[in-house]
Amino acid sequence: MGGLRAIQATEEGAAIHPRLNFHSFRTPAGIAVLIITASVLLWALIAALRPLPGRDVSIATGTPDSAYTRIAERYREVLARQGVRLHLVPTNGAVENLGRLRDPRAGVDAGFVQAGTTTQRESPDLVSLGTVFYEPLWVFSRYMALGELLHDRPNARISIGPSGSATRPLALKLLALNKIDTTTLQLSGALPEEGARQLIAGEIDAIAILSAWDSPAVQQLLLAPGIELMAFRRADAYIALNPRFSKLVLPQGVADLGANRPPADVPLIASKASLVVRRDLHAALQYLLIQAAIEVHARPGIFQRSDEFPAAETLDLPLSDEARQIYKSGPSILQRKLPFWLAELIQRMAIIVLPLAGILYPLWSVLPRLYQWQMEHRVFRLYGELRLIEGALHRSTDAKERAQMLARIEELERRAVELNMPRAYSEMSFNLKAHIRALIAHARKEA
Repeated sequence: MGGLRAIQATEEGAAIHPRLNFHSFRTPAGIAVLIITASVLLWALIAALRPLPGRDVSIATGTPDSAYTRIAERYREVLARQGVRLHLVPTNGAVENLGRLRDPRAGVDAGFVQAGTTTQRESPDLVSLGTVFYEPLWVFSRYMALGELLHDRPNARISIGPSGSATRPLALKLLALNKIDTTTLQLSGALPEEGARQLIAGEIDAIAILSAWDSPAVQQLLLAPGIELMAFRRADAYIALNPRFSKLVLPQGVADLGANRPPADVPLIASKASLVVRRDLHAALQYLLIQAAIEVHARPGIFQRSDEFPAAETLDLPLSDEARQIYKSGPSILQRKLPFWLAELIQRMAIIVLPLAGILYPLWSVLPRLYQWQMEHRVFRLYGELRLIEGALHRSTDAKERAQMLARIEELERRAVELNMPRAYSEMSFNLKAHIRALIAHARKEA
């Protein structure tokens, strides 16, 4: 039974420290690990590189000389410094901007939208990057108040902005709140610049313009002789009825101190404009638009304090995840120091690395053990057969049966010689063949 004890001693002492080597990948387990690793790395590459931010963004603005367009032109300069092209899409105003943003076929990624124009339910594919500036409602006429105008001119000619602008629905709403029958009025829809020309020429009696302070039409009418800016004396009442409005005051003389225009403080009602984007706009491009808004709107203005805009306000639409993060924590150090596309790539890779390591590390750490088990199994399988033959040989007394056993041992030796084992397992393979030869010698001696 000495051979059997030798086999047992070999099995007990055959511990080999598992390590990764080239031969590990020639086994079924190694091939499986390579396939899984390649699949995981391919997934990581796709997740990291698709979709990387593009270099083109389209923004719906307004009429060519509107405040929206002038602001978008300043955005374009900021984005150009990061290698991003901002394409300006002219429209008639906020309502048309909203319509184009809702339509995925319109090719518009961003736009200025006035508060009160939509809701989250109506526009589920849109998100806000925050409010960016005030849009007062300017009503100009040769009369100081709307009541005076309608008393003298019951069929007054009033321009309330073109279809697609936010001015028209707001003006109609205010007329309705004041119980004014619009069927008696001659309402028109001239663009602000054309409407200003018509008012100065006496072709219309009043004009309503919803726009920022620096609108060319507003600036022209504030200085036009004989044209007055109507005051909203009941601004607080309008705000109570519609909390989306804000109350502003245009200071006396701010348009022209020398001519004291306007001649008194003028209370106004105003809406806030939001920078709205499609929900699927890349987060890196959203970040660049917010950075442009900060650079353009953070300075103090005639109606706003320093850093009042852009603001994390959710008037109509929810803030995007990117906007919420920036308003809460500010840009990351990568966003501050690196080009936007590189910062986005590194941030995305950092998010991917942890789950990637969690998948691949256990897989690769277990591969050497699997390989060791497979190599040892090839040897111990022959040892198992050798043990069975040795036991049968010791029990047998029949010469013919012992001859058959000897033939089986010799066949086992042939298989052991043909066993292709890596160098790390050469000692184990050598011991197996030595034990087989010893048993052959013992069998021949007993024959």
